[in-house]
Amino acid sequence: MNLLRSVLMGLPLLLLNSALASAQVPAEAAIQAPTDILAAAETHLKQAAAAQHDGRIDITLGRLDARLRLRQCTQALQAELPSGARLSGTTSVAVSCPDLAGWKIYVSAEIDIFGPALVTTRSLARGTPLTPGDVQSVETKLTGLSQGHLQTAAEVEGMALLRAVPAGTVLTPSMVKAPRLVRRGDRVMLVSGQGPIQVEMLGEAVNDGARGDRIRVRALNSKRVIEGWVVSPSVVKVTL
Repeated sequence: MNLLRSVLMGLPLLLLNSALASAQVPAEAAIQAPTDILAAAETHLKQAAAAQHDGRIDITLGRLDARLRLRQCTQALQAELPSGARLSGTTSVAVSCPDLAGWKIYVSAEIDIFGPALVTTRSLARGTPLTPGDVQSVETKLTGLSQGHLQTAAEVEGMALLRAVPAGTVLTPSMVKAPRLVRRGDRVMLVSGQGPIQVEMLGEAVNDGARGDRIRVRALNSKRVIEGWVVSPSVVKVTL
């Protein structure tokens, strides 16, 4: 009983199933090799993580207590993720023996996901418009980047930094913002139509806008306020 109490209360792994309560495996019974349990856990985690993530996957498994004596399974070990288990960061996987008198053990694991991310090549001040030379794509540990990350220089070209960052900073979407191309009160060209047939007229911006933003503009000839999309500095596409 002292051994069983130690197993249930002091190990880094949780043991389930009443069959595990018989930690005192008869001496003549074959013992399940710990390496088999860890191999089943690792294989399942690798397959599940690869189906969800691109890039390199690094898995570190928790230790099995050397005092565990689990009866050897006569069938192939099974592994599954507990409900709500994550496939990055700290997680666990259940390895079980499907025999009638089987057992189940939870193996802890740490899953790190690596992939391309944009990193600044130099220190940059707040408000700096980014250029391709300011960033480079580097294989980065993505685990723990809760705010996401940017991957290509095209995603940030022309964007402005919302805060100062040192060299080597992994850029996240919350760090950059498209610069304002139109400001409230600016005279803008309102463009309507597609292809060779377009209608152009002068207008006044009612509010600020970056590329792709939907803003309100006032046509100067009719004083009518309409909505349009900023396509370039001082140019707003409208539907009349």
